[in-house]
Amino acid sequence: MSRELQPSQHSRDISSSTDYLGGKMASLGNWSFAAFPPFPATVLPNYAVWNATNEFKNITYQIGVSWPFEWKSREVTNKTALTMYVTDGNAYGLTAAENFKRRKPVDAAQPDSVVVTIGYPLSDSVYDLSRRFVDLRPPLPGPEGDPPSGADDFIAFIDGTLRPWVQNTVFPSVTFTRDALYGHSFGGVFVVYALIAYPGMFDTYLAATPTMVWNNGSLLDEVTRRWGTGNLQEPVLAYANETGTTAAKPAVFITYGSAEQFPPRRRTETEAAFQERKALWQSFKQTEVTQELFYRIQGSRRTRDVTLKEYVGQDHAGVASSTIADGIGYFTDW
Repeated sequence: MSRELQPSQHSRDISSSTDYLGGKMASLGNWSFAAFPPFPATVLPNYAVWNATNEFKNITYQIGVSWPFEWKSREVTNKTALTMYVTDGNAYGLTAAENFKRRKPVDAAQPDSVVVTIGYPLSDSVYDLSRRFVDLRPPLPGPEGDPPSGADDFIAFIDGTLRPWVQNTVFPSVTFTRDALYGHSFGGVFVVYALIAYPGMFDTYLAATPTMVWNNGSLLDEVTRRWGTGNLQEPVLAYANETGTTAAKPAVFITYGSAEQFPPRRRTETEAAFQERKALWQSFKQTEVTQELFYRIQGSRRTRDVTLKEYVGQDHAGVASSTIADGIGYFTDW
């Protein structure tokens, strides 16, 4: 989301948490969380925003948190919840929050769920292209001049700072169970990397049309290098937080649109413009590389389930929200 409000400047030095409801600042390690003024209840009910800042690293993330309408406050007790962490939060955070809230009236059995969105303090775009290329970029050798990968640091922030803050400070009396991680496009590349490098960190990984041609397809090879081909005699990398129990292995939902690699001509498009756009999108080979990703993950036998869904007629942008809607159903149905 893009909103030119500034977080409250009232703060005091604390070690882990404080009166965030009153607009004060919470901190965890080198990270401080500055609350934005509350939204009117008729505008964005049960939704709040903080700026998470690490002054030592000169990084600020804009964090959005959404919780069920049925919770009268964040101090609810005797509640159990799932959590979805959404990258590119400015673009997709409210989409995920609204999808969860729209489902509950027509599916009373849906479990209580919290959405945590991770974006940037932007006012003129829903993407911080330079910052996301660092945060979401896997640590694989690339062209000279590329910025260093920040994916492991970003994952460490989500797991070591953001998740404890959500569970212990924002909702101190809620019992949290399973977590999902969502990313679209280059965010989908990040989700795939998080899956193969940290398979036990999340219960469910939602990769919406990941751009697997990035870096000459090196992440596809990394899937096989880390996870193998499923041959029981083949050595593969092991991870401290990974378990061999099928029920505890991660679930993976991967998507793409048929109109990405094979776009139709638009009604108002000239033939020359169509051919140029088609050549660009066909160079990403989205149908081919996404199917290849699916087969490699499936063949590794390192997940309890991996599902591939093609959205017929949808383009790269459209798949983002469709994957959120279907991914929620996939995530909650375990």
